[in-house]
Amino acid sequence: MAEDINHLATADGLFFGKGALDLRKTGKTVDEALKGCDDGELFLEYVQSEMLAFDDGKLKSASYDTTQGFGLRAVSGDVTGFSHASALDEKALKRAADTVKAVRAGHGNKAGGTSDESPRGTNRLLYADDNPIDGEGFEKKVKLLQEIDAYVRGKEPKAKQVSISLAASWQVVEIVRAGGWRAADVRPLVRLNVSVVCADGSRMESGSTGSGRRAAYGDIFQPDYWKREADEAIRQALVNLESVAAPAGEMPVVLGSGWSGVLWHEAVGHGLEGDFHRKKTSMFSHLMGEMIASPGVTVVDDGTIADRRGSLTIDDEGTPTQRNVLIEDGRLVGLMQDRMNARLMGVKPTGNGRRQSHAHAPMPRMTNTFMLGGDKDPKEIIASVKKGLYCANFGGGQVDIVSGKFVFSVTEGYLIEDGKITRPVKGATLIGAGSEALTKVGMVGNDMSLDPGIGTCGKDGQGVPVGVGQPTLRIDALTVGGTAT
Repeated sequence: MAEDINHLATADGLFFGKGALDLRKTGKTVDEALKGCDDGELFLEYVQSEMLAFDDGKLKSASYDTTQGFGLRAVSGDVTGFSHASALDEKALKRAADTVKAVRAGHGNKAGGTSDESPRGTNRLLYADDNPIDGEGFEKKVKLLQEIDAYVRGKEPKAKQVSISLAASWQVVEIVRAGGWRAADVRPLVRLNVSVVCADGSRMESGSTGSGRRAAYGDIFQPDYWKREADEAIRQALVNLESVAAPAGEMPVVLGSGWSGVLWHEAVGHGLEGDFHRKKTSMFSHLMGEMIASPGVTVVDDGTIADRRGSLTIDDEGTPTQRNVLIEDGRLVGLMQDRMNARLMGVKPTGNGRRQSHAHAPMPRMTNTFMLGGDKDPKEIIASVKKGLYCANFGGGQVDIVSGKFVFSVTEGYLIEDGKITRPVKGATLIGAGSEALTKVGMVGNDMSLDPGIGTCGKDGQGVPVGVGQPTLRIDALTVGGTAT
């Protein structure tokens, strides 16, 4: 069953048009390559992308790229044969088919078997298929960057350096499985980033922000939109100019809503991906059905939210995405699965099979992962802390999947003193383990929000766009690394 007739028409025009592959021959080659295997697919991809970077009052770089290719995968048991090429021709596909056939020897179904059941079809549309790169002219894009630069420098005398980037991509994919099953998706993606360095005497501090979505550029070019982004970058830089050294030690920590959900994405989300569970390398591997978080904590992965950066109509194996409840009221109830790990674990795939490009094999990955809101007013949460740390924004972090231990840098943080947010701090890090932090969530706010659309998740060398989110919440005790003496 086809996923969407319009998307298939677009994809067929790119992959099976004049001078490209032949649809009938391609189907026959896929059937032969996957005969006797448990699963597999041909993944066809065409991508246009652009990036403009503006720095120090000048357009520093402008790039435009077009890539295309295929990845052919055959799966037998837990063994994968994978071959890819950037050439869309019959010879390259034949060579790939000969390569992946090797996995049949001694694995999976006996010769003559059939591939695993194909995904169900869907006509759901989560985003328009407009190509953002074609929507606006190059001169207009450069003018936008110039206007943002001039606005920041005109508004804030302390601004010494302004860096802006504008990026877009248009990805068309088609998935062909044994037996003639096909599905396609057309995926736009845009993003604007603004970074500002402000100086006060000998001290210099930075602030940065960004936003994006699966859509055309649209209102990014409207002054109300980009001024809001520029104002936020300025605000963060000025806040950091006033910051004092962060305290160190164990204390209550309040996380702001939205982007702070990146902490749970890293510290918890990866541990709920099916491959880590199947291999027993997740700290949650033996805890299905058990309480792993405080009551009131519910975490969801949802790839079906319209226009969101992490959303997909279908995943990169052709499975429609869905709303997956991972933790419900503190209890572990679900995992994120691709097709292979779901089959080996005896469960259904959840639409989380993702890959960076045609040159990568799919694996279980997050889409939009967030904690649902509770019933507490954020002001009440702040007021409940006598001495602690409020974290509004995070930078990079590191996490060990097996132990769940994490270290995250806080790019915008404040002291909480006698129930009030007071002085901004610099150099704070959060240190802990996801499994422990979940059980120490003491209050959950009613202001759940998603991040502005800037997340990229890395796993095994593959990067994919994702979303995160959460409400304001209090972790009763967490180790804070700081520089205060």
